[in-house]
Amino acid sequence: MIKHRYSFALRLTTIGLACIATLGTGGIAASTETGKKGAQIYCFMRTNGNEHEVSWNAAYAVIKRQTSGIFKTSPKHAAVMIIETVVQNPSEYKNCGSHLGDLFAKSNTNNDNINNSYDSKTTTKDRYSY
Repeated sequence: MIKHRYSFALRLTTIGLACIATLGTGGIAASTETGKKGAQIYCFMRTNGNEHEVSWNAAYAVIKRQTSGIFKTSPKHAAVMIIETVVQNPSEYKNCGSHLGDLFAKSNTNNDNINNSYDSKTTTKDRYSY
């Protein structure tokens, strides 16, 4: 009876580890594809004369909706996904490099952009002082 319990626990653990491994690799591939879509939208719109705000909102909307997972992609992570995609493929996004700084520039508007939706009054020291 005890041997049967250990065997069952071992099988259950193996199945769980296999599922976790599968989820991890799928998430990376999905994240790469989503970052690519976001970069395509952001760069296309910027190089065709659109303002940062409009281009960012369009790209971030696609990234938020097409990223699979439990948690919503943060604006800062979405910006990093776009930047990584453009930097890794500069020939595909020839005129986009000059616009990447706008993804992290301070904005004076109250729209849902990276800086206004992510910044908080909490500092790193405050966050980890428990």
